[in-house]
Amino acid sequence: MKEKWGILAGNTGFFKMEDVEVPAENVVGRPGEGFKIAMFALDQGRFTVAAGATGLIRACRDASASYAKERKAFGVEIAQHQLVKEMIAQMESDYQAARLLWLRAGWLKNHGQRNTRETSLAKWFATVASERAAGDAVQIHGANGYSDEYPVGRFYRNCKGAVIYEGTREIHKLMQADYVLGYRVDRPTRCELPAHGKEGSQKSEGKSQKSEVKR
Repeated sequence: MKEKWGILAGNTGFFKMEDVEVPAENVVGRPGEGFKIAMFALDQGRFTVAAGATGLIRACRDASASYAKERKAFGVEIAQHQLVKEMIAQMESDYQAARLLWLRAGWLKNHGQRNTRETSLAKWFATVASERAAGDAVQIHGANGYSDEYPVGRFYRNCKGAVIYEGTREIHKLMQADYVLGYRVDRPTRCELPAHGKEGSQKSEGKSQKSEVKR
């Protein structure tokens, strides 16, 4: 896809297949489960998007704090202005909250527990917060923020994509409301990802038991 607005480091494209016959041995899951598998995959993609958006908030915070202490207006650093401080404080608050949300989702993943609700919340909060942080970062940089001389313009272009893909902010709003209202309940999936390191520990445990038998 040419002429994307942002995320230019990612080479994005698409392909299309029609009337493709898949041998039975190459089928992933069971016939009719394609949509469920796709939705399950979103839990993994949304997690990485949340983590990336959290990093973008931090980048906006650091760039804004650095510039605000360097840039002077009327003889004082613009960091001394209360409204500039407010924007930087908001970035810090959003960064810490977003970080905890995706870390919680990651903890659940590592323990092999269902995390659709938590991952959705992390993705929604982090991406919307990153858009706010990027907008404020450009504002703090003023005219310089509207140029390519500083990185915040790139942050602003990149943040918008994450608000849209892997489920728009509107989709995640509806999901979170439905969870609270009881309209949405995650049912157990037929297959769950194993807990992190569980398979390896089981193998090592089995080997130790065999060695004890041999002794």
